[in-house]
Amino acid sequence: MNSKASKTRFALICVIPATLLFALFMLYPTFQVFRMSLYKWGGFSAKKTFVYFDNFVKLFNDTKFIRAFQNTIVLIVLVTIITLAIAILFASILSTEKVKGQNFFRVIFYIPNILSIVVISGIFSAIYDPNNGMLNSFLAIFKGEQAPPILWLGDKHLVLYALIGALVWQAIGYYMVMYMASMANIPTSFYEAADLDGAGKVKQFFAVTLPLVWNNIRTTLTFFIISTINLSFLLVQTMTSEGPNGASSVVLSYMYGQAYTNSSYGYGMAIGVVIFIFSFVLSAVVSAVTKRDILEY
Repeated sequence: MNSKASKTRFALICVIPATLLFALFMLYPTFQVFRMSLYKWGGFSAKKTFVYFDNFVKLFNDTKFIRAFQNTIVLIVLVTIITLAIAILFASILSTEKVKGQNFFRVIFYIPNILSIVVISGIFSAIYDPNNGMLNSFLAIFKGEQAPPILWLGDKHLVLYALIGALVWQAIGYYMVMYMASMANIPTSFYEAADLDGAGKVKQFFAVTLPLVWNNIRTTLTFFIISTINLSFLLVQTMTSEGPNGASSVVLSYMYGQAYTNSSYGYGMAIGVVIFIFSFVLSAVVSAVTKRDILEY
């Protein structure tokens, strides 16, 4: 009994500090966000007015918020599909094929992930520069130098896709390395057996590689969705400031503007609640849709 009691006591001593820190820095701030979403408050004055759910009623009638929410969904869908498709493809090639300089390509692809988001914003702002940018300079070879430059960050129809390019470039290497780690554990005998059965490289990818790394892909999907929401805010703040005319606004940038620039802190927290619920529900849906039986080898 003494031994069991001492083990229980030791477990509590180990768990309690982490639990307290989690409650202090995660649960309490989250509760405060939900609480403040029910108030009308500028953020600095002592006066707070309890308005029940008025902030949420206002929110769903706010066309600027709806536009920012739509932009966020577009970014999540396109960035996720493009990034994961390219990352899985490159990981498969570098893992299963004898490519000269594999380690070099690993490093090159991973470098964007270790760069500061401000540095990435600077790089892509230079690439998208309408006068001397690399992209317009390249297109001028085919269009001619007299053709008007494309305003990648100044055109409301193009700015969102310009941000997608930066987000995809930043994330590919990280997920590629993660998938390569999973693919490296797949026994080569599986590919040899598939080869003997007459399966080509494409068939081997869909029949062997993809099913065996599916659990890793499923795990990274949730993380990728959350990181896309966060990184899109950082890129918008540093590259476009929600311009032109709000065309690149995303939910987090709109929330930041309302809470800390427009002195509508309670309204900003209502947006935060919607983002929290949306992220949680989307992660749950993705997890349920992508659920498969785990294949062991």
